[in-house]
Amino acid sequence: MKAYRWTTNLKAGLVAFAALIAIASVLYTSRLVEQLKQREQTLIQLIAEAREQLIDAQSAGQNLHIGTLNAMEAWLRSGAGARLSDEEVRQYLQAVAFAQAMPPTIEVDFIGTVNTELSGTVPSMIVDSSEAFPIISWVNVSLPGDSLFSSLDVLRLPDQQQQRVRARLDASLEEMAAMYDPLPIEITYENGSLRQLLYYGESDLIKELRLFPYVQLLFVGLFVLVGYVGFSYVRRNEQGSLWVGMAKEAAHQLGTPISSLMGWTQLLRAGELPTETVDTAFDEIDNDIQRLQRVASRFSDIGSVPKLEAQSLAACADRTIAYIRRRIPQQGKTVTLTAELDPRITVPLNAELFEWVVENLLKNALDAIETNTGSIHVEAVREGTKAVLRVRDTGKGIDRSQWKNIFRPGYSTKKRGWGLGLSLAKRIVEDYHGGSLTVEQSQPGQGATFRIELPNS
Repeated sequence: MKAYRWTTNLKAGLVAFAALIAIASVLYTSRLVEQLKQREQTLIQLIAEAREQLIDAQSAGQNLHIGTLNAMEAWLRSGAGARLSDEEVRQYLQAVAFAQAMPPTIEVDFIGTVNTELSGTVPSMIVDSSEAFPIISWVNVSLPGDSLFSSLDVLRLPDQQQQRVRARLDASLEEMAAMYDPLPIEITYENGSLRQLLYYGESDLIKELRLFPYVQLLFVGLFVLVGYVGFSYVRRNEQGSLWVGMAKEAAHQLGTPISSLMGWTQLLRAGELPTETVDTAFDEIDNDIQRLQRVASRFSDIGSVPKLEAQSLAACADRTIAYIRRRIPQQGKTVTLTAELDPRITVPLNAELFEWVVENLLKNALDAIETNTGSIHVEAVREGTKAVLRVRDTGKGIDRSQWKNIFRPGYSTKKRGWGLGLSLAKRIVEDYHGGSLTVEQSQPGQGATFRIELPNS
């Protein structure tokens, strides 16, 4: 039950983790996109203003450096160039006069260069309704065939290619108009004025950033899917091992009393037995029947929520200790099983299930003693608000790295084991009794100590 809840919570945690990453990614990307949009809009605004000012200067026929040239002429004539010879002053004045007479050198093509350098990958178009083809220039607009930079180039194209180019430009213009309001460019001439519009869209970087959260979400989703499938696979394997182990455990639990019943039945059928032997046979048959009832009760409680009653921990453990102590000689070993149990400890227990836990721990301790001699010690004490039951043996011990693995279903270091006893014991203690079962101390070759903690009643 707890393992199932843990797995379910982990799956839910993976989904929540993916959702948080997706939300954080969308928020961060949205903020970054807004910052980039503001930056690009500022650059486009600068381009519009630069075009307006430069064309105004060109239309006025002014030399942008006339002021500097006039100042230079005045400086030369004022005698500030006294360190120069008269011939040098004359040559400099001729050069200044030549520069003053030069016409404006500002060309509209310069604007296209500035636009390209500043806007990067931002697509933009300048529209002038007074032109034969209103879209007079464009930057970073994908066109069929070669990239064209002026409307005159379009007008020189064959009709069929010209139609394709115009259709692509019109479609791009509609996309830009739907995205942002165009920026006006007011051009003033001597005899009038002209108004152009600068349309612009989003750069490739912003478009890619808008897709980034979805790409990231896809990878996170794949991660969650792989994790979900992996945990489901592990869970199914664990359940499969558990069912196989339960079947084998049931066969093992039932096998001993059934074999005993068959033996006593055959003995009674032999007839004319001494009264003392007959009485012993009936007593053992009663014991075996009670054993079968306990086994049935244990498996019945595993499949339902068991009822807990306040009971003496010492009495519950002592019954199992006595049962195992009688069967130690059958193992062919000389193992001393001792107990030190505080009779005052009372805890909420399901006696059938908890005795099964103690039985599994004692059987595990017997199996861990690989020599013919050894010892097992069981103690029950109260530590603070907890009741503690320890089972200590002098067996082969457990490596620290395997302390958690020994509680997994199917894990076993025994050649003929099926790895269910400790897993089952841990589930009974933790899921049904609200306690814990851990390896308190163990080293290879120095035995092991298992610790059960239970809440006091």
